[in-house]
Amino acid sequence: MSSAVEQKKKLVTEIADKLRDSQSTIFVDYRGLDVSEVTELRKQLRDANVEFRVYKNTMTRRAAEELELTDLNEHLVGPTAVAFSNEDVVAPAKILNNFAKDHQALEIKTGVIEGSVVSYEKIKELADLPNRDGLLSMLLSVLQAPMRNMALATKAVADQKEDQGA
Repeated sequence: MSSAVEQKKKLVTEIADKLRDSQSTIFVDYRGLDVSEVTELRKQLRDANVEFRVYKNTMTRRAAEELELTDLNEHLVGPTAVAFSNEDVVAPAKILNNFAKDHQALEIKTGVIEGSVVSYEKIKELADLPNRDGLLSMLLSVLQAPMRNMALATKAVADQKEDQGA
C-alpha cells in the first residue's frame, strides 16, 4: 500500500480514538473567523484542556462510521473544526457557546456527548449548566444545609433559654 493510504488510515484511527475517548466532542463551522479570533478561541479551549483540531470531513466520516456514529455525516459539510474534551463534559460547550455569542461567524453544528450524537439544542442546554466546580459547590451547599439549620435551631433554643433565665 502507498504511504498516503497508510497515513490516511492512521488519521482515521486517531480521530476514532479521540471520539471514543473524549467525554465531550463538539463540531463547529469556523468559516468567517479571522486568524486572531481563531487564535483567541484556541487559547480559551487550551486553557480548559480542550483539544481543537481541523480534520478533513471524509476522514472524520470514516472514523464516525467505524464507531457507528453515522448521524454525524449530515453535519460534516463545509469547514469543520472539532473540540475534544477528555476531562470536562461542560467546558467545550460552554466556551464555544459563549464564543459564538460574541462572534456570529462561529456556528455550532453538533456534538458527541459520552458516545451519543446530540443536537445543537442539547449542546446549548449543556453550556448553560455550571461547570464541574460549580456543581460540586452546589452539592456541598445542599449537604451543609441540614447541619447549618440544626446549628441555627440549637442556637435559637439556647438564646431563648438564656433570655428566660435572665
